[in-house]
Amino acid sequence: MIINIIEIMAMLPHRYPLLLIDRVLEYENNKSIVGIKNVTVNEPHFTGHFPNKPIMPGVLIIEAMAQLAAILVAKSMDSPQEKDVYFMSIEGAKFRKIVQPGDTMYVYAELKQNRSSVWKFSASAEVDKDLVAEATFTAMVKDRQI
Repeated sequence: MIINIIEIMAMLPHRYPLLLIDRVLEYENNKSIVGIKNVTVNEPHFTGHFPNKPIMPGVLIIEAMAQLAAILVAKSMDSPQEKDVYFMSIEGAKFRKIVQPGDTMYVYAELKQNRSSVWKFSASAEVDKDLVAEATFTAMVKDRQI
C-alpha cells in the first residue's frame, strides 16, 4: 500500500519546493492516510526561517497535512487525474513542538465528513512520536482546469 513520490506527483499538482509529502505509508480509501515528510536543511525556507536555528514554518506543516489529505481524496475517487483539491477553511490549528532539519515528520489525516464535493479532515503531525501540530480543515474538490 506504499505510494512513492512518482505516484504522489501524478496525483498532486505541487512540485519542489512545495511538494511536502515524500511517501505514503498506508491508507484506507474514504477513511484515513499516513505519510512522511523528510525534513532536510537544503529546503529553501530554512535560509530565512531562521538562519541560525532552522525551523520548519507552521504554515508548511499545515500544507503537508492538506497535501496528504488530497492524496486520500485522489485515491478515494474514480478519476483523480481530472480533479484538484482546494483549501476552504482551517480550524483549531495548534503547534506543539518545532520541526527542524533531520526530522522525519509523520503526517496523519482522517476523513471526518464528505458531502458531495466538500471534504472535512482532522490531521496531525508527529516527530519521534511527539505531536508537533494538529488542525481540522475543509477542502473542496473541483474539476481540473487544463
